[in-house]
Amino acid sequence: MIKEWNFLRAVTCLCIVFLHSTTQTASIVSYPEIEYYHLFRILLCYATPTFIVLSVIILANRYPDRLPNNFWGSRLKFIFLPFIAFAIIDALFAYYTYSSTNLVDKILRNIVTGSFEGWFILVIFQFYFLHHLVTKYKISMAWLIPISILSMLWYLNWMNNNPDIFPDFNYMLKLPFIAWFGYFAFGFVVGKYYTIISEKLYKHRWATLLYVAVAFSFIFLSYEAGNTLVHSRRFDLFPFVISVTCAMLAWGQAIPSFKVLTLLNNYAFGIYLVHWPVQMFLAPITANYFQQTSTRVLALFFISLLLSIIIIKLISLLPFGQYIVGKTKKKTQKAAIKLEPITQ
Repeated sequence: MIKEWNFLRAVTCLCIVFLHSTTQTASIVSYPEIEYYHLFRILLCYATPTFIVLSVIILANRYPDRLPNNFWGSRLKFIFLPFIAFAIIDALFAYYTYSSTNLVDKILRNIVTGSFEGWFILVIFQFYFLHHLVTKYKISMAWLIPISILSMLWYLNWMNNNPDIFPDFNYMLKLPFIAWFGYFAFGFVVGKYYTIISEKLYKHRWATLLYVAVAFSFIFLSYEAGNTLVHSRRFDLFPFVISVTCAMLAWGQAIPSFKVLTLLNNYAFGIYLVHWPVQMFLAPITANYFQQTSTRVLALFFISLLLSIIIIKLISLLPFGQYIVGKTKKKTQKAAIKLEPITQ
């Protein structure tokens, strides 16, 4: 196993759960009047793009020239079927929480437009197809990198400045691959030339921290100027995601392979799907039991994380469990770069 990939995946997973702990707590008791609280939440928004980037890195590293014949069947069984399962589960939660919910309509919207926390899987599947095109037609990264970044920035600027352009199609803000195109190009290059890049990152690992600081300053200045929106489609989040990814890939090579990181790594995909409905159930309890924002959020974070792992473990014991929460066991590979994509 490549331990820095596990490190990046585990930390990213924790950040996603923590971010949603602040969101779910606020849905019960509102957000606290704490200076820079939302700035902290904006920084945590790096997690979902990074999750997607790591998927592309591993995909490009393992399949730099072409996708294997059994690729799509495997992804449909162990990635798309769990997506379908939790699209239905999320709809059921919404139906029993809000009596006015049209269950069939909610299920269809979840599956087709990703109207729940599993939406990122639809982006990853678009990236699978994009990877197929890039490798099949040998598209040069010298062209793809600038085109992908510029087109992504144009699309995000257009959509962010015209939020009402698709009033009934809010999913167009985040679902099309073009909204994440620059992340794909970055991940593809890093994955394809990972041996060289990882050595460079480790050698200059202190410089990666400087890059993170510079990228953070862009977000801070934007925040101070009034851009306080908390979402992962912010312009200024792109360099921050790239810098944090590089820093974690660099410093992840230097840390020991802790068992807790292996556990979180193996359960990351399931945690991403399971933690949201778990937090919906727990948030009223933790918000009412604890009196301060910090204790409410921390309690929801730790309890929901633990319960999510337990639920995933129990479901994985079922004969069909891997079709609900994905694969949770990974075999250690002796070869240098031999990992399944992030979402398996």
